[in-house]
Amino acid sequence: MYDPTIFENLKVAFENHVYDLDNIERKIDIKNRVDQMDLSIIARTFRIEFALAEQSNITAEIMIEASLEDLAGEILELARKNVGCELSLNFIKAIQNADIQCEEIEQAVEAIWEDDIQLTQTLSFVYGKELSSYLNNIKVKFTQKINEDQIADIEVFLEHVLETLRILNKI
Repeated sequence: MYDPTIFENLKVAFENHVYDLDNIERKIDIKNRVDQMDLSIIARTFRIEFALAEQSNITAEIMIEASLEDLAGEILELARKNVGCELSLNFIKAIQNADIQCEEIEQAVEAIWEDDIQLTQTLSFVYGKELSSYLNNIKVKFTQKINEDQIADIEVFLEHVLETLRILNKI
């Protein structure tokens, strides 16, 4: 009998919760969804991108990834392997004053997500256009892998994502 992997179970759980926020609760609008199998390195990636329904100028993307090592460790039931999925968030926001706004964003994100994250902000702009704003890609990578034990926490996790979007809209 087929036994779904940790990745498959987490993907379905995240999809269900996020689509409920879109279709039933109307709190968000889903912008994109990607479900990939990378055959060159045997890895899985699932991403779902959305914005608040009333404030669509900032997007959030949830990404879960499982490497070959994680998938093989689970399927082969290797006892000493810390199997699971990597979880990260990407927020995309336009900013005008990088020195001030990046610091405010860092403080706000760290206050919401507290410990066990790696925060990276990457700024970009379109060459040849008058520089009036930067595009800030705010990546929140969680240092601990997740597995089915965290499925019950997805609803609270998503509330934190929505709170992050609301705060980013104010910065």
